[in-house]
Amino acid sequence: MPKLFIPGPIQVSEKTFAAFCKPMIGHRSGDFKKLYGGIQPRLKELFGTTQPVFLSTSSAWGVMEGSIRNLVGSGKVLNCMNGAFSDKWLDVSKKCGKDAVALQVEWGQPIRGEQLRTALSAGGFDAVTLIHNETSTGVMSDIREIAAVMREFPEVCLIVDTVSSFSVVPLPMDELGIDVLLTGSQKALAMPPGLALFAASKKAMERAATVKARGYYFDFVEFAKNQAEDMTPSTPSISHIYALESKIDDIFTEGVAARHARHAENNAIVHEWVRGKGLGFFAPEGYRSKALTCIANTTGIDVEALGKKAKERGFIIDGGYGKLKGKTFRLSNMGDETPETMRELLTALDASLV
Repeated sequence: MPKLFIPGPIQVSEKTFAAFCKPMIGHRSGDFKKLYGGIQPRLKELFGTTQPVFLSTSSAWGVMEGSIRNLVGSGKVLNCMNGAFSDKWLDVSKKCGKDAVALQVEWGQPIRGEQLRTALSAGGFDAVTLIHNETSTGVMSDIREIAAVMREFPEVCLIVDTVSSFSVVPLPMDELGIDVLLTGSQKALAMPPGLALFAASKKAMERAATVKARGYYFDFVEFAKNQAEDMTPSTPSISHIYALESKIDDIFTEGVAARHARHAENNAIVHEWVRGKGLGFFAPEGYRSKALTCIANTTGIDVEALGKKAKERGFIIDGGYGKLKGKTFRLSNMGDETPETMRELLTALDASLV
């Protein structure tokens, strides 16, 4: 099978697949409690929190919707929008029946603190949603700048999607004051899709307890009740949790800081290649993702043909998302990739461009 270098799902190692295939156990058994409870300390360290880390058998979008249902009551929600996925959060908020306000910036641009301050100054907001690393455009907003502005509005909860930045760059949840930090299994964690991970601050949990009609499946209060017994509210994908345990072993064997450094090196190798080909970057300097590169097709490459030739050589790349299709193409460098595997990809792309 060709190797995946798309922004997700990404390549899954044989070791992770082997863990996924461990024998089944009962989800209310002592063995499950040992499995679930045993990974908590290292998950908390990765999240940078003292709060429990919840596991949800769903895509991250389930928790993204759940965050809206749990933290937005009679107030408004401000949806920060700068790409396909962050734009979608506005639609989700409205379909949850919430009073949703758009903070829209041009695709390819980051969300800036001053923009956030201006929007929140109107008052009446319960929560803000942010996609830290907008995968469709390759833009990574400055989470510290945003967190600093949020401290000026302590009554507003900050919900952050880190699906494609979690374990790529440091994300100290408690230090930053993030109220919900969520991620998914299929991107930087390099696991099969189907598992979401999230943690909620004390402020978020207190808010959730006051909000009516928050549903059941993604009810934060139910997650906390079950977490206290090392269980989940509903039947979990136990195989995903075995795979997560294996992946956590990998991360801490490598070292968290070393993992961050490897992603940065992978990313720099791609950037060097982009410059050498006379191509551009869709994201501005200083706000480019460390997990992937969204390449501006400034030289008129036939991106569809490039993708086909790359696949023939054993590599799958992404030809641009939505309205950016053909105008950009995206190369992932996250998960288990190394400088060596990135150079293998780029060598194949060189041959495909001939």
